Amino acid sequence: MEKKLRLGVIGIGGMGTGHLNHHVKNPRVELVALCDIIVERAENAIEKFGLVNTKAYKDYKEMIDTEELDAVDIVTPNYLHSIIACYAFEKGLHVFSEKPDAVSVEEALKMKEASEKAGKTLMVMRNNRYYTNSVYLKKAIENGECGDIYCGRCGWIRRRGIPGKGGWFTTKAQSGGGPLIDLGVHMIDLAMWLMGNPKPVSVSGCTFNKFANNEAQADSEHSKFGDSNKDGTFDVEDLAMGFIRFENGACLQIEFSWASNIEKEMRFVELRGSKAGVKWSDDGSAYIYGEEGGKLTNVARTCDMGNGHAEALKHFARIVLDGDKPDFVPQQGINMIGILEAMYKSAETGKEVIL
Repeated sequence: MEKKLRLGVIGIGGMGTGHLNHHVKNPRVELVALCDIIVERAENAIEKFGLVNTKAYKDYKEMIDTEELDAVDIVTPNYLHSIIACYAFEKGLHVFSEKPDAVSVEEALKMKEASEKAGKTLMVMRNNRYYTNSVYLKKAIENGECGDIYCGRCGWIRRRGIPGKGGWFTTKAQSGGGPLIDLGVHMIDLAMWLMGNPKPVSVSGCTFNKFANNEAQADSEHSKFGDSNKDGTFDVEDLAMGFIRFENGACLQIEFSWASNIEKEMRFVELRGSKAGVKWSDDGSAYIYGEEGGKLTNVARTCDMGNGHAEALKHFARIVLDGDKPDFVPQQGINMIGILEAMYKSAETGKEVIL
């Protein structure tokens, strides 16, 4: 009988339900327990997904201490990622966590060190790497079709879409920041992954908070994430723009917003290479812009993107069960949080920050 990953999921609201949607479809995963501080969420999810032998918990420590688990999937507010992960590692479990890795480099380092001490896998959600158009462009770049990738730009900008306004998303002590840490991890990681994960060496940028007290009612479905609180806190940015330099001489422009007066929401990555440039779009398209025989060439491919979240979670299961080589390593997470921390510091000081 094929071994299954005995998994406990911590955090059932919002993205937690999304993770469960994928776990229940994976025949190699056994959902042993679900945990949420609002235990009814865990109980309702057990009923919704028809989980017969799955137990509900309110306290993640009790769940980890009581159940015989192989791993946990952490889908909580950002500040808890490192705290729960380190506890799980101490108990000898593998860890998958939603992004961002942590709310500070210090916390990300704790996670990495705890995983190494335990000899267990730490993987953080990097779903954009697994989309069909991402894989297509990655292969083209690795095959040398684009030459030297030396610069680019990426972003995720929304016209409206502030998640859980007044709740943990907009409270810096719990989230670590606004769209830069919420959306930025996704697109910066995709761009850097396509570039070959170069080491960042300096960051400069600006952040803005223009919609905290905006009474406009228009919003997108993204506002439904998290629990809003009309009397809550909004002490994070709603837009961030910046510039990253890498050790190999390459650079990357970045822009992320929850709310901007723009035409429409967009996710994008554009990279320039010495032989050809590439463009990734969230409609499933991938473009390669080059030149051949003295003529400009445009290669376009549009396809079903697939489901990056599902593929990332399946990959984690294969790492633990089959010993597959991880696509993500914790140092990439430390580099990512280092970039975000430096961006916030640069915005505060008005100066470039050396990493």
